[in-house]
Amino acid sequence: MTKNPIIFQRQRDLGEIITDTFKFIRENFRILGKLIFRITAPVFIILLFAIAYYSYLGLDSFNNPFFGISTGVNLDMYFISIFILVTSLLAFYILLYSTILHLIGSYIRNEGRINENEVYSGVKSDFGSMLGLFLLIGLMTGAGLLLCILPGVYLWVPLSLTPAILVMGKGDSVIDTISNSFTLVKDNWWVTFWSLFVITLLVYIIGLVFQLPLIFYVFIKALMGSQEVSVADPASFVDWVYIVFNVIASLAQYLLTSILVVASAFIYFDLDEKKYSTGSFKTISNLGASEKDQ
Repeated sequence: MTKNPIIFQRQRDLGEIITDTFKFIRENFRILGKLIFRITAPVFIILLFAIAYYSYLGLDSFNNPFFGISTGVNLDMYFISIFILVTSLLAFYILLYSTILHLIGSYIRNEGRINENEVYSGVKSDFGSMLGLFLLIGLMTGAGLLLCILPGVYLWVPLSLTPAILVMGKGDSVIDTISNSFTLVKDNWWVTFWSLFVITLLVYIIGLVFQLPLIFYVFIKALMGSQEVSVADPASFVDWVYIVFNVIASLAQYLLTSILVVASAFIYFDLDEKKYSTGSFKTISNLGASEKDQ
């Protein structure tokens, strides 16, 4: 147990959420990184090769086959690469979210100490529920964006908290989890929206750092003005160096999602405390138990 474990179950403003998010990651970086690597490694490796292969198709053509342009690219392989990329990315996000949230759950239950067996067990038992939840989130958010941008944004706010609600809740089903997310966000939609927006923007800005080598490479290649490079033909920019930089930038962006996952847990507990005062009741209960022991 750490000397001063972070108390998740209390109210926080946006500044505290951001500060405590990075504090938690900094204090638990080793075990967090170890568990993420061990649990997501198989899917992560598949995802790495999927991104590389999808980028490799750009060596033959940068054009979209839907436009009916004869590009020399095997459309079957093109769609297979997309399927593998989307499937591995979905599995990676499920494992990433589940690993981090169960780690936080173990941290809370053990007052600052993380039990690795609890994390492994939680990830394994919740995989099916997480899969169903992510598929529903994708369908609902996608439908909202297709109907109009605003419904999609409205749905994005409560649905962003559903993984935390599923893991931290008490055996709620996927449908109950989604329903509870709307109940939790009710009367606090704008506060939650700005919290998620600012943190998502922060993660995106940090991710740009890993995009810089790719941006500089494309810029320098264009500046050199070689005959092989043409601004009118984006495919001319794609080579093996481009693929390597693109893979590194993409994987860094995926891993940086960890910041958003931790922040979503703090936002969930903040809203839960505002609505149900769960942390306050727990503190009072613990005080009463301590007095009885004395």
